[in-house]
Amino acid sequence: MNYREEERREQNILSVSDRNSILPIRLQRLSALPWYDCWVQQLRIEKKSKHTIRAYTLSAKTFSQTSLPGEDERSWDDLSQISVSEFHQRANPDRGRMDAWMNTLGSLSPSSLNARIAATSHLLKWLGHGVPDWIQRPSKRKSLPRTLGRSELSRLRDASNNSEDPLSSPIVTILLDTGLRVSELCSLDIEDIDLDDLSALVIGGKGEKDRTVLFTSATVRAVESWLPIRKSRARLTGTGDEERALLLSSRGRRMNPRSVQKLIDRLADDSDIPRSRLSPHTLRHTFATGLLERGADLVTIQRLLGHSSIATTRVYLEIGDQTLREIYHRAQRTPPIAPLPLEGDNSDVESENEYQVMTRVE
Repeated sequence: MNYREEERREQNILSVSDRNSILPIRLQRLSALPWYDCWVQQLRIEKKSKHTIRAYTLSAKTFSQTSLPGEDERSWDDLSQISVSEFHQRANPDRGRMDAWMNTLGSLSPSSLNARIAATSHLLKWLGHGVPDWIQRPSKRKSLPRTLGRSELSRLRDASNNSEDPLSSPIVTILLDTGLRVSELCSLDIEDIDLDDLSALVIGGKGEKDRTVLFTSATVRAVESWLPIRKSRARLTGTGDEERALLLSSRGRRMNPRSVQKLIDRLADDSDIPRSRLSPHTLRHTFATGLLERGADLVTIQRLLGHSSIATTRVYLEIGDQTLREIYHRAQRTPPIAPLPLEGDNSDVESENEYQVMTRVE
């Protein structure tokens, strides 16, 4: 047996644990650097959003701090600074840390558990470890996006138009007209809006993708009514032209998603809609289903919403099907239309009169 065959044979008989203990070549140049900084940099290269990075960090923190029998507890400040090489050994799933960590997640909902597993699986793969076969993501009931009915939508528009907060009308109108995510709405600058072209440029949307969204004359009127107030807020707070945000708070600062949600909560109260049913994302879903009901195709809706995969957009077909069923069953509960009486047939006239009386009573 020659040398190469012997080497190949030895590699084939390496245990999984042995293979997991070897740092991948792509990480060897980083072996002495802090693992957490390197991993976060990888997440940024993959264009993960700030929200995703924050969620992934939470999972990595709880996983790395899980102690095995006989180990001393270590703080996150300490663990986040150990080297890639040392953390590679600590995260080895064959040593039981993954099992111990999973045992701490029993109280989480299926969606939260799936998110934690996805984050830690990404970390393990980045380190060169295989994700254990025994890890099974729980199945979760597929929930359809929440949308507003016509009556709720009408009450919301009335509440926003009558609100004392000058931001209410432009925020609700823009969200319903464009389907923007709340983070994208808050990131809009004045120069991103083209009122003549009835469009806006979304820069650095989810996945760091730019796109153009369209709107109607209703948005133009709402924005034009808002601009003088915006100018006065910028002047009073001394920010002037330095702050380019389209939406400014009363303090002259760029609006953030939390502030927008608080505004939406107040509008929910004013329009007699449960707060749990109304959010900026509800308006995004309402925009999408409205397009679908008016005959827009999925590819168009996908582009306007900024979905990277049309599979994400396809969920609105299920909402359309659900609406169709509701309309059908509502129509089936409607009393049947009585036949028109023949000329000269008084009995049919009497029957029609009886039917109308019965209908009014019901």
